[in-house]
Amino acid sequence: MARTPAIGTLAPDFTLPSVEMVAGEARRGERTLSAQRGRPLVVAFYPGDDTPVCTRQLCSYTTDLARFTDLDATVWAISAQDLASHEAFARKYSLGFPLLADIDRAVCSAYGVTTLGVATRRSVFVVDGAGVLRWKWVGLVGLTYPDAAMIAAQIAAAG
Repeated sequence: MARTPAIGTLAPDFTLPSVEMVAGEARRGERTLSAQRGRPLVVAFYPGDDTPVCTRQLCSYTTDLARFTDLDATVWAISAQDLASHEAFARKYSLGFPLLADIDRAVCSAYGVTTLGVATRRSVFVVDGAGVLRWKWVGLVGLTYPDAAMIAAQIAAAG
């Protein structure tokens, strides 16, 4: 497994296909990390669509989305499933942010969050408006995750 990027370094750039539900409509496109410059970004890696812990995590971030938007931050969630799976998951739970498809796990590898090359470790990274990694949380087992309040505090501290 590759190492996670160090705090204070530029976050590895990437472009991935995405889907976001907006007013009940699925909007597909691409998301590029470097194009997000100017505002903070929360990048949440999760093991799989429509699984119990992932569902709780992403639903909790949707419920508390105002904590992030009040700090002018955006949330992206990344896993290895394809856009059809992501769309069904986002639609089922009315998720309020884009889901990005890292089918070949290249981005997961760049962030050091793969295990044995087949699974994604539940992880959250805070990237500031300059593209610098300011905080990271990488789960060991994948049954826990940082809540929105903890992540928002890290965004605020990164200022």
